[in-house]
Amino acid sequence: MKLGSILIVGGGIGGLTAAIALRRKGYPVEIIEKDADWTVYGVGIIQQFNVLRAMASLDLIDAYLDKAFGFDRTALFAPDGSQIAAFDTPRLAGPDYPSNAGIKRTDLQRVLADRAQELGAMVRLGLTVDQMADDGTCVDVAFSDGSTGRYDIVIGADGVYSQTRAQILPDAPAPRYTGQWVWRYNMTKPSDLDGIHVYYGRCNAGLVPLSEDLMYIFLLSQEEPGMKLAVEGSAAAMRARAAGAAPRIAELTGQITDDAGVVGRPLEVIFLEGDWHKGRVVLLGDAVHGATPHLAQGAGMAIEDAIVLAEELETADTADAAFTAYRARRFKRAEFIATNSVRLGDAQMGKIEPIDAGEVNRQTIALVAEPI
Repeated sequence: MKLGSILIVGGGIGGLTAAIALRRKGYPVEIIEKDADWTVYGVGIIQQFNVLRAMASLDLIDAYLDKAFGFDRTALFAPDGSQIAAFDTPRLAGPDYPSNAGIKRTDLQRVLADRAQELGAMVRLGLTVDQMADDGTCVDVAFSDGSTGRYDIVIGADGVYSQTRAQILPDAPAPRYTGQWVWRYNMTKPSDLDGIHVYYGRCNAGLVPLSEDLMYIFLLSQEEPGMKLAVEGSAAAMRARAAGAAPRIAELTGQITDDAGVVGRPLEVIFLEGDWHKGRVVLLGDAVHGATPHLAQGAGMAIEDAIVLAEELETADTADAAFTAYRARRFKRAEFIATNSVRLGDAQMGKIEPIDAGEVNRQTIALVAEPI
């Protein structure tokens, strides 16, 4: 379909990927981002094989891997530190590229932002949407700086607390806190860490390589609703959450000393069973299916959303047809990730009966290896 103007609300992973995919198809794109500094927290992120396939499809794989650490192997460990499984995942980007990658979030943001702007996407920072009025042919938008714009479609890629969702779907469920936090910290990578290591037990944790010299450690903890984390004392707080961890994790957490380097976040989720759009406004990523990190697919789902949405807009005759087809292609995949990531966390907290985490991961690998 022909589109003369597209507004993307949110300049994070999903919004930037959508801008790249749409600009590659020749569509004019404007991005607004509420953060005037356009910053992201500086720890790492796991990117699995479906993300590397997506990067290859966007002609971004080399620029992406230039900033990342590629690997094929995943290893799982029991609470006592003994290895219980190890396996390689498929190289979906091609035999010359690794299966997975670890990358600093700041580097991922920069790679995506640079390419979106190279392709001609306009970016406006420190800006939010005050009002939207959809007349059936276009969407009139009033911005927080007093300016206005008229767009053929609007894409809400503004996260789990999406204001776009609140504006178009006021009766949608609100995000909910699962009961867990995730803690992350960058540190020196041991020479023998050649892939992701996941440790189960009282303290569920993992190690993810980011470069030849750097990795990040993550921990999961159960916390009361409303807990706040001050910067001062956050390193000690993270170390305390490692009580009962596997020996290697317990040893490494002694290196967590810089309060400013700790990133702790509550796990908040949402999944929209109903429509993902209204009129000429559509949602993607965490705005419709915010998941926990237990399956390491939150960013991957947003990236895939963006590519599928661009494909459907190119082939459909109307915005409604494109948005409907996009949701149909994405729903079951996103639902599986959203549902099972929460189940894994609930089992860790004892909220439900124990589940076979290995089997859930095997099912996830098979699912996301399928074409999008």
